[in-house]
Amino acid sequence: MAGAASALFLLDIKGRVLVWRDYRGDVTAAQAERFFTKLIEKEGDSESNDPVVYDNGVTYMFVQHSNVYLMIASRQNCNAASLLFFLHRVIDVFKHYFEELEEESLRDNFVVVYELLDEMMDFGYPQYTEARILSEFIKTDAYRMEVTQRPPMAVTNAVSWRSEGLQFKKNEVFLDVVESVNILVNSNGQIVRSDVVGALKMRTYLSGMPECKLGLNDRVLLEAQGRATKGKAIDLEDIKFHQCVRLARFENDRTISFIPPDGAFDLMTYRLSTQVKPLIWVEAQIERHSRSRVEMLVKARSQFKERSTATNVEIELPVPTDASNPTVRTSLGSAAYAPEKDALVWKIKSFPGNKEYMLRAEFHLPSVTAEEATPERKAPIRVKFEIPYFTVSGIQVRYLKVIEKSGYQALPWVRYITMAGEYELRLM
Repeated sequence: MAGAASALFLLDIKGRVLVWRDYRGDVTAAQAERFFTKLIEKEGDSESNDPVVYDNGVTYMFVQHSNVYLMIASRQNCNAASLLFFLHRVIDVFKHYFEELEEESLRDNFVVVYELLDEMMDFGYPQYTEARILSEFIKTDAYRMEVTQRPPMAVTNAVSWRSEGLQFKKNEVFLDVVESVNILVNSNGQIVRSDVVGALKMRTYLSGMPECKLGLNDRVLLEAQGRATKGKAIDLEDIKFHQCVRLARFENDRTISFIPPDGAFDLMTYRLSTQVKPLIWVEAQIERHSRSRVEMLVKARSQFKERSTATNVEIELPVPTDASNPTVRTSLGSAAYAPEKDALVWKIKSFPGNKEYMLRAEFHLPSVTAEEATPERKAPIRVKFEIPYFTVSGIQVRYLKVIEKSGYQALPWVRYITMAGEYELRLM
């Protein structure tokens, strides 16, 4: 097991201790003052963004949130990344209880803060970090806290994210495979940025303590099993799992095995950095017929197969800040002038694959001389869309099994959807 935390400090923006919790008795409150001195020394240093400071046998790991520093001090050879992640979970839990984590909310609720820190860490080892579980036995009422009988704590608590004794009349699992496409096209029509960020989003309504197993068309797994992978397997990068996934099992045989939390959570996120063909391509021609009239011709083309359909398509076209009285015609959908965005917003409810549609717009501008004219904004065209039953990566859920000792049959539901992330096309 990695080295443990000695103490956790919550400091104000000037380095004064607001709250601290000693877990192992091998550091003192003076360590906070030592940490802040080292932090000030680091300012202006090329490594000033480093969240880890080492000094005289003590490692300090810290995160700043609003006007509060959260800092863990340890005298052991600890896993810094794990403890930094724990600090981010502390922030999430405090925000769940106090709406916002800042100096004032800590001062108003210091009793609850100490109780939470006692439950979230035991002898320097992270324990319960799920706000939903903590809120079952730490309940707040203004500044008063009531603690109900809680499950026994253990340093090696294996399932801190799930309560025991859950019961549902209908046992169901919903899995959404959601991919966001990020595209940046420059004014010459070249793709300068392209990637896909994916997430496996789950909602579970399962009784007991079920064991779930998920299989994907993962190239490494299929090749290890001696299966054909031509055209059916994918290479995922930057895979990150929810804490419920057994990482050792995945490293060993690529099996995704887990006891899920109750309700909604992200089981896994991943990224693909391969160049993606823009799913919806937009071209705009702008003609100035005089100083006071601008005409715009826009073509939008779907570059995916006919069997798929994009829904809720929204194309935001930048227009001059002083434009007025637009006249707009579209071959599909509707368009409206949004002066607060300095844009024309073209909405298409259903955009089938391999189709092209057009928009024509004419704007009037105040008549100004060249000397009075301000430089024209170079805002990009922004596109939003969703394509159900479709993934860019080709990821497929091969199976989703639910095994529970009571032997009930669970209903798994799987959906796929692709949507626009940061999807921008620069104008000339």
